[in-house]
Order: sequence, then structure tokens, then C-alpha cells
Amino acid sequence: MPPTLPKKMKTANDLDGKKRRHASAKSVVNSFVVKHRPFSFLRIAAITGNTFTELVRLKVFYFLLIFALLLIANSLFMARLSFQQEFQVLKDVSLGAMSIFSSLLAIVATARLIPRDLEDRTIYSILAKPVPRHEYLMGKLAGVLLLLALSILAMSALFLVLLFVREHILVNETLRATASLRPEQIQEALHRLKASAFNANLFPGIVIIYLKAALLAALTLLISTFASSNIFTILVMVFVYFIGHLEATAREYWLQDHSGGWLVRAFLALVALAFPDLQLFNLVDDIVAGTAIPMTLFSQTAVLGCVYTSIYLFLAWVAFQGKEL
Repeated sequence: MPPTLPKKMKTANDLDGKKRRHASAKSVVNSFVVKHRPFSFLRIAAITGNTFTELVRLKVFYFLLIFALLLIANSLFMARLSFQQEFQVLKDVSLGAMSIFSSLLAIVATARLIPRDLEDRTIYSILAKPVPRHEYLMGKLAGVLLLLALSILAMSALFLVLLFVREHILVNETLRATASLRPEQIQEALHRLKASAFNANLFPGIVIIYLKAALLAALTLLISTFASSNIFTILVMVFVYFIGHLEATAREYWLQDHSGGWLVRAFLALVALAFPDLQLFNLVDDIVAGTAIPMTLFSQTAVLGCVYTSIYLFLAWVAFQGKEL
């Protein structure tokens, strides 16, 4: 076989892949734009489904997901290192892996959407139907959010299964160790054990992790509307990610050395808009420690995440509306 054949086969496969993606986007949009309307959920759903399908085919998605799942599963064995803090270690590692993975996936997956469509020229077929640009952006973001939801659902399922298995093992060990005690003492020991395993903060905490990832996806979409490449977008978002986690500390230090006048507060508000305070979404430490978190705090954090996501999506539409294609 000639040595140049594999290269030709690879080039042909790349061309066929681009043609399939182009035809897929074209056929999906065509099925929903026979009658043009200023706003259509069907068109958004078509773009969402097409975007989700493209993202699921990414090898980096499976690599990150498998890595996160292995890390969560490994936390069950790491928890054996400390008997008194087993559930804390399990929750800390699992929720931390979910937060980091979802944030990284939101950035990497969103950063490649618009540059990939421009490279494959599928964006011209979609917008020429005509599909309004705000529907295009909403569909793209919705596809990423759907991918994030399924990923967090898979990680949450594994985390809860491991938590239940470890709880069942410890219950049996506790029953054997307290067999000589009175029934009320045994019930009290079991109640403490089960209370340390599952608490009401777990599920709202997972929702906050998802909203944090949604916020990062919307901000990444905004940057990708005027970025020159997806690599540039990812680098900027990594910078924003670290700034967002250090912003609360910097703001507190700034207010200690400066007066809290309206000018300072207005400046800090602009900084908070450009660099979202991601530390507000970091409730993992309180959940792991078993601290009772008021539902009002969860609600306020969830509303803040939705507001940030909406603002960044609107700004992305403003920037994308003036972009020459």
C-alpha cells in the first residue's frame, strides 16, 4: 500500500465529516423554517439538537467525563483513610470533581461552537434560511446546557450510589459494634450516621454547580462572538475563572483600604459584571461540613446565576448582531 494512502483517506474522511455536519445543519433547520416567524421555539430546538449531537461526538467530552467519574468512584476508597470523616471526604471529592469538570466542559465545549461553524461554513446555511441570530445563539447555548445537565446527572447518580453504598456498609458495621448497647442508643447512633450521609443541602448544591457552569458557558459564548479562535477564548476564560474565584478576597482588601463611596461601589459593580464572583457559587465547603444553609441563600444564588447567564447571552447577541459574516 502506498505510504500516502492513509493521509488521503484521512483527508477524505475529514471532508465527508464536514459535508455531513453541513447537510445535518441544513436539513434540520430546513424542517423548521418553512414558514418564517420572528421567534420560533422549533428553530431553537432544531439548533439545540444539532449542537448537542455535535458535542456528544467530541472525544474530549468522554475523556473529561470518564476522568470525573473515576475520580468520584475513587473517593469511596480514599474515604477509608479516615473513619470519622468518611462522608466528608466522599462529598468533598465528588462535589469538587463535579464543579471542576462541569466548569471545564462548559468552557471547552462552548468555545468551539462558533469557530467550528465558521470553519465548516454551516453558519451561513443556518442564518440564510433566515434564522435570526439571537435564535442561533440561544440554540447553541441550549445545546451546551443540555450536555452539562446530562453530565451532571450522570455524576450525581454515581455520587449518590456511592454515598448510599458506603452508608449501608457503615450501618452494618455500626450494628455489629453496638450490638451490646440498648436499643435507643443503637437508634441514636444510626440516626447520626444517616444524618451525616444525606442532608437537604446536597440536591440544591448540585443545582448551584450546574448554574455556575451555565454562567461560564454564557460568558464563553459572549467572548467567542468576537474572539479570533477557540484557543484564545479558552485562555481568556481560564483567566476569568481564576479572577472570579479571587474577586471576593480582592474586593474585601480593596474596601479595607478605600472608602465605600458610590464611585468605588460603581467600579466594583462593573468589575463584578465583567468578572462574575464565582466564589458566591462555592457552597461545597458548607455542604461537606454539614452546615445548615438557608433556602433563601440557595434561591438568591440561583437567581444570581440566571441573571448572569441572561445578561451574558444578551451581550453575546449584541456583539454577534454587529459581526460581519
